[in-house]
Amino acid sequence: MPKLKKFLKKNWLIILILFLAAVLRLYKISDYAEFLGDQGRDVLIVRDFLKHGDLFFIGPQTSVGNMYLGPFYYYLIAPSLLLANFNPLGPAIFIALVSITTVWLIYFVGKKYFNPTTALIASFLYAISPVAVKYGTFSWNPNIMPFFSLLFIYLMIEKKYPWAALAFVMCFNSHYLALILLPVAGVIWLKNYQPKLLKPTFIAIFLFLLTLIPQILFDLKHQGQNFNSLKTFFTQRETTVNLKAYKSIPLIPQLFNQINTSLLAAHQESAGLYISLFFFIGLIALVFKNKFKNKYFIYFLLWYLFALIGLGLYKQHIYDHYFAFVFPVVFLLFGYLLSQTPLLVTLPVLLLATYISVINLPFKQPGNRQLANTKAIVETVSELSENKEFNFTLLAKTNYDPAYVYFIKEANLPYYPLQDKKTEQLFVVCEPHPDINCQPINHPEWGIAAFGWAKIDQELDQNGVKIYRLLPNPEGKQI
Repeated sequence: MPKLKKFLKKNWLIILILFLAAVLRLYKISDYAEFLGDQGRDVLIVRDFLKHGDLFFIGPQTSVGNMYLGPFYYYLIAPSLLLANFNPLGPAIFIALVSITTVWLIYFVGKKYFNPTTALIASFLYAISPVAVKYGTFSWNPNIMPFFSLLFIYLMIEKKYPWAALAFVMCFNSHYLALILLPVAGVIWLKNYQPKLLKPTFIAIFLFLLTLIPQILFDLKHQGQNFNSLKTFFTQRETTVNLKAYKSIPLIPQLFNQINTSLLAAHQESAGLYISLFFFIGLIALVFKNKFKNKYFIYFLLWYLFALIGLGLYKQHIYDHYFAFVFPVVFLLFGYLLSQTPLLVTLPVLLLATYISVINLPFKQPGNRQLANTKAIVETVSELSENKEFNFTLLAKTNYDPAYVYFIKEANLPYYPLQDKKTEQLFVVCEPHPDINCQPINHPEWGIAAFGWAKIDQELDQNGVKIYRLLPNPEGKQI
């Protein structure tokens, strides 16, 4: 008991921060967790693995380039889906726990390589950052990147290369932008180089290559689909990447401001600009003050710089999840800067960043309840189907049907994909959007057109979502 009191007295601040992080990520998570097509696809694949032993050799498909990631994200979330009795909320809670652990890892790394003040500021700001909270409340492959990227760099610094390789594998299976981590890892390796470290280095490389076997097997079976897509992505670069690193230099200030505004100012552009200016000037001052004596500061600064250069080479829009691999370093560097700044400056900046984050947390708006609403719509479809075979399709702007199909399969409904079997009824669910035509008759969507001549038998509105039951029209005209 005395030991526990001593531990609590010594660590009460980080315990409080972790409790805050947990509340922000787990509070009404069933209401706020995103459950769209990507999440439905993931749990469908993992469900088939757990229930039918269907192994998978590839992971999620990338949004650009028709490439596939490795499969290990699916294996990572599989236990949580099983423990939750196939409720998709299980993987969402698992991701929340990973995000909470990231808060602790930021504290641990900040204290070990910088100072306790850095650790507390960085972990606190990450705990309350609306962007970090958002990506810590639902299951999605990029959402594990902050934890594993920081773990990878930490293990590289500690010369635990085989373990670092495994952490990098999870980053690489999360998003191919993990490749941007390699230059800073190379700098760390060179700085740490000793002949005795060659053996663990080769073991690490071997482990990484070993994890590529599932994707290689997939390519062998599918005529090199992934390899050809990667080759196309990097050789036909009109709309993908620019391999001339110097061309990213003009974009660095813009990207620096975008990342800082997202993470430290909750997308508030005016405040983000001031924070970015303070951050930039402060980092320059730290470089001159440090004079390369603190190698850890240099490592993390290079991590941020390589990230900016790498992202600057990408020709598409940069979304927040694209730079998930740099989330931790932004907070650590910002925390370190504030720890080295006079209190009269540190306190107002910290209060401003805290205020902006708190007022922009998502909880002032009701949760979208995507999980519950999707399941409820499937229950309505079940009732309307009268337990007879049916086809299903979705009309939506930012969603696709696996989220619904997951609950359809979990309910063991007599659903058939239209390409497998045409039934005597088609259910069309439409999520209204200004760019979406919800009227299913004569709609060009393949899932409707391929059903053939049809008439609307029933039409319902459920929480703003339209549900249509279409029956074949033997007269050969649309009704």
